[in-house]
Amino acid sequence: MAAIPFRSSLQAMALAMACAMVAPQAAWAQTAPSPSEAAAYQGLHAAAHKGNTDKIATLVAANADLNARDTNGRTPLHVAAFARQREAIRALAKAGAKLELLDNDRYDAVTIASVADDEETLRALLALGASAKLVTSRYDGTALIAAAHLGHDGVVRQLVAAGAPVDHVNNLHWTATIEVVVLGDGGPRHQRSLAALIAAGANLKLADRQGLTPLQLARARGYAAMVQMLVAAGAT
Repeated sequence: MAAIPFRSSLQAMALAMACAMVAPQAAWAQTAPSPSEAAAYQGLHAAAHKGNTDKIATLVAANADLNARDTNGRTPLHVAAFARQREAIRALAKAGAKLELLDNDRYDAVTIASVADDEETLRALLALGASAKLVTSRYDGTALIAAAHLGHDGVVRQLVAAGAPVDHVNNLHWTATIEVVVLGDGGPRHQRSLAALIAAGANLKLADRQGLTPLQLARARGYAAMVQMLVAAGAT
């Protein structure tokens, strides 16, 4: 029997690993308020969802709990982030709402906006002092890893500028630079996300649990443009 070429076996290994990991990622995705949940909201949660800053001010003056939780652990700030209600976010933050809290799925407002590719809400949160450095999700990841995985290049650039940890390794043993390859489609937005990570000084030698580097993974998936970028950056 003819020997299997190394590159072919590497490709099979990488693709099998990626397929195995994508399903759990989807299974533990963020949980936005459902229409029925939103309709049942009262107090600050309702005001945040609707972007009613006057109501927020009235409730704050009445000493409403700024960090109250719904059944999924979402605070009014989380709800406002999901609903893209930026003025509500500003009003809540000004009143003293905590920006770093995680919901039951372990997402903060920054990661919620990042996953949604909501650059304006992310910009507002970061300007208010929200951190791009938190460890979030059931994968012990970061907003940057999530954004790189999804190819949200503008979000990636914002998070990098805000000091997100470029080389954070999640509990799948993947970095943002690995995820942009193995969970991306190799297209323009993932390429721009990779370019931003390279420009930020990402460690291109960090490998996954199988010992495969971003360059090896990009070659295995046939992502020629990414291969060129990584080689030009000195990756091995």
